[in-house]
This record gives sequence, structure tokens and C-alpha cells, in this order.
Amino acid sequence: MTPDNPPPKAPDWRFPRQHRLLAAKDFSRVFAQPVKQGDRDFTLLARANGLAHARLGIAAPKRQLKRAVDRNRIKRIIRESFRRRQAQLRGLDVVVLVRHGVLALDNAALFRRLDKLWNSLSKKCEKQFFS
Repeated sequence: MTPDNPPPKAPDWRFPRQHRLLAAKDFSRVFAQPVKQGDRDFTLLARANGLAHARLGIAAPKRQLKRAVDRNRIKRIIRESFRRRQAQLRGLDVVVLVRHGVLALDNAALFRRLDKLWNSLSKKCEKQFFS
């Protein structure tokens, strides 16, 4: 590696602020008129956002996930799953509500469940918002 031949740049896998729902008003807007998709462990709420990218909000309350290590693990898995699917969810604000049964599942099972939910949510939203 010389100054003329720099090392290849690593891909940027960060989760930038513009891809997150941060303000209470953004969450409220999604909760007001959502398209819903869920199973026994997660509920996904979505609404069109008028942007060129998807944004994610996560609700993992202490009441259901008592230990911080559990909340952080679940949120990390949700963010990674969303990152992989965000092109499919372009133009949507999505809030993921976590239910307490989620702790019984291992990481691979959580990814499978979320993948299934992202697919069905994107199909539902495609019909409602973008057709």
C-alpha cells in the first residue's frame, strides 16, 4: 500500500441518524395510521414517509425486557435485520414493537422471524402506499 495505491475502503455499515426515528412526533405519526404486520414476538407498524429511504424506530420496553443486556441484544438484531432489508422498505417509517416472548428465541430464529415480517410488511405497504 503506497500513497498512490491506498487500501480499499471498508463498507460503511453504520446506522445513520437520518435512518432512525428519533422524535416523539415521528413515532406518533406512525402510531396514528399504521399498516400493521406481526406475530407473537414482534409487531411492525409502518407508514409512508415521503423520503427516499426507510427509517426505523424500536420500542423494547423495560416492562417486557427487564435486563438491559436483553433489550440491547434484541435491538441490535432488529437494527441489523432492518439494515439488510432497508432497500426493500424504501419510503417507509417503521416502528418495531417487541413482545416479551422474544427472549425464548435464539438469534437465528429472530432473524428468520424478522425477515418473514419485513417481506409481508413490504408487500402490504406496496399495495397500500405505492400502487
